[in-house]
Amino acid sequence: MPNQLNDPLLRPFRALRPAQGREGEIVAPPYDVMNTAEAREMAADKPWSFLHVSRAEIDLDEDADPYSDAVYAKAGENLQKMVDAGLLVREVEPQFYVYRATMGDHVQTGIVGGASVRAYEDGRIKKHELTRPTKEDDRVNQIEAVGAQTGPVFLTYRANADLAAIYADITANPPLLEAGHGDGVLHQVWGVNEPDTIQRILGIFTDMDALYVADGHHRSAAALRVAANRRGDNADPNASHESFLTVSFPDDEVLILDYNRVVKDLNGMDVQGFLAKLEADFEITPVDGPVGPEHPASFGLYVDRRWYVLVLKTPPGEDADPVQRLDVSLLTDHILTPILGIGDPRTDNRIDFVGGARGLDGLAKRVDSGEWACAFSMYPTGLGDLMAVADADQIMPPKSTWFEPKLADGLVSLVLD
Repeated sequence: MPNQLNDPLLRPFRALRPAQGREGEIVAPPYDVMNTAEAREMAADKPWSFLHVSRAEIDLDEDADPYSDAVYAKAGENLQKMVDAGLLVREVEPQFYVYRATMGDHVQTGIVGGASVRAYEDGRIKKHELTRPTKEDDRVNQIEAVGAQTGPVFLTYRANADLAAIYADITANPPLLEAGHGDGVLHQVWGVNEPDTIQRILGIFTDMDALYVADGHHRSAAALRVAANRRGDNADPNASHESFLTVSFPDDEVLILDYNRVVKDLNGMDVQGFLAKLEADFEITPVDGPVGPEHPASFGLYVDRRWYVLVLKTPPGEDADPVQRLDVSLLTDHILTPILGIGDPRTDNRIDFVGGARGLDGLAKRVDSGEWACAFSMYPTGLGDLMAVADADQIMPPKSTWFEPKLADGLVSLVLD
């Protein structure tokens, strides 16, 4: 059923983007996938890397607080330098962009647009994670300091044949921008400035039931706070602060990897005692090699230099609560809390989370180092499960999803006029 407010979930906007041919000097990984030391190394000998905007502490003393006013001011200064030097240019008219990310054999094609802040407030752009005020504060301060939203929020929508046809037509032409930043992903952008096509896209996103935040909950929450601060007497829904920068992909192209766990100790048990406890709820099978679970309600366990397959004896039914039937919830409810004594996974320092891109060997290495006692490999959370949780207005457990490829910073920014 189309939304009842006759308001598009996504709008065109006058983007700030690299001048053609300069994108390779600018494009950078998202700000939150590295620490300051890594950002310094990545930006070394790259004076126009967007990391000088997104992680501006790299241009200050090594002991600079990354959340200080000086860092945010430096970010604004660095962005303005890129504009003044002609490396970043502002579009004359509002438009959309088609965005394609290619990682090996995986290709996903979506659209860059300004998502409606009002729709986010109304729950038509749905979230599934809690946010931390300190991280929101950081993004609010960054947005206000640079006068733009420079980090896109990753959205997804239920696949739409009309949009797919538009993308296919547009991407038959050479891209406007094309770059990578060393992680093996090719990012390509095509401008969508033909008025009839813009209107077709607007119509599709007006009729959509919902968009879903996949990755970028702090950025979207920060955009809402910025809009609320700027509204005052300005109720114009087309004001720049009423949109936030997004890239939206169809759900049938989005790739979710496993998000695995390591635990510091066995809660006072030896390995045999731990396995004996697991037998109450799980079928346990020792195996010779690394275990990537092949279906939900099953897990890989690495402990004492040995891999095991764990299969839950009584998995939840289809009608179970959408959060409680998630594998991350099953692991917590059957193992982490009752057996290993893990409290809140958001705050307990006895547990850590390892993105699936690091591989199963990476899990084993952390345990073999002696720093961690055991590791659990997970079956990836399905996008349908994520949407079911969001549709139910519930919150996913922490570290439930790991999306790849990550979106690039610096290709398209939304200026707050």
